[in-house]
Amino acid sequence: MFEIQSTIKQCDERFRTMLMSGQISLIYYSPRGQEVIPAAVVPHLRADDHLVTTYRGLHDHLAKGVPLRDLWAEFLGRSTGTCKGKGGPMHITHPASGVMVTTGIVGAGLPIANGLALASQLRGTDQVTVVSFGDGASNIGAFHEALNLASVWALPVVFVCHNNQYAEHTPLAEGTSVARIADRAVSYSMPGVTVDGNDPIAMWRAAGEAVARARSGGGPTLLEAVTYRFWGHLLGDAMEYMPTEERAAAMEADPVPRYRAWLVAEGHASEEELLDIEARAATAIDDAVEFALASPPPDASELFTDVFAEVAR
Repeated sequence: MFEIQSTIKQCDERFRTMLMSGQISLIYYSPRGQEVIPAAVVPHLRADDHLVTTYRGLHDHLAKGVPLRDLWAEFLGRSTGTCKGKGGPMHITHPASGVMVTTGIVGAGLPIANGLALASQLRGTDQVTVVSFGDGASNIGAFHEALNLASVWALPVVFVCHNNQYAEHTPLAEGTSVARIADRAVSYSMPGVTVDGNDPIAMWRAAGEAVARARSGGGPTLLEAVTYRFWGHLLGDAMEYMPTEERAAAMEADPVPRYRAWLVAEGHASEEELLDIEARAATAIDDAVEFALASPPPDASELFTDVFAEVAR
């Protein structure tokens, strides 16, 4: 889990550094502070399990195994990216690793996850679909429709709410009627679990139970991972709606170095081993950045390919 967290943290820092220095230009939604959640969920998944995520999905992409080169190239709109540079950061898709779609529409991923889970159920496979979304998405219709149908059909899906306390620019309490998103699960006859999304062990256990339940035919779970978004809705956001003291306290309790210190203190890893993990991640990111910057943009001849599908007659 630490290797995944370290890669996400370093990758996010590289994106922000390059954006702020003008080396690259794109709309970027930082997942910094939320590294623990996918790092704890994905180890329970197989390569052929599905993941659906959002525009703030860099952490999910990396955890599920989208190759760094392909990922960076797609973020930079290059022809060597996961979608040939035509999807960009809002639409990272890489079926080989199980990342089936990244949506730019809040809450749109939940019904899509149901469709993937239904397909697995009809084919008789034991694949599980995990869908990530924010706390704000739990206030839209698609959330409620998806949970209802997933429960009725006992679909093998895990709904993972990254409750980072802000729906774009709106604090949780100002736009959400419940203190705990997981409380909404009771309306749809499924388990609703609230867990500290910054605690790797608690998060790993809760995710393991939800994934095992889905894989065994037990149906869906709503898993609420409580966390905090270190940065604004998107990079460049003035963050005037985030109290300075609140944000400083969250960053002081940064879950990645905290887990790192715990691993050493409890004897699970040595300082040298963790430094080696961090160095490997840095080298891989260096390579991915160089590859993406050297790759060409998609050719104009690609404009209409992969856009329309031939309809079988």
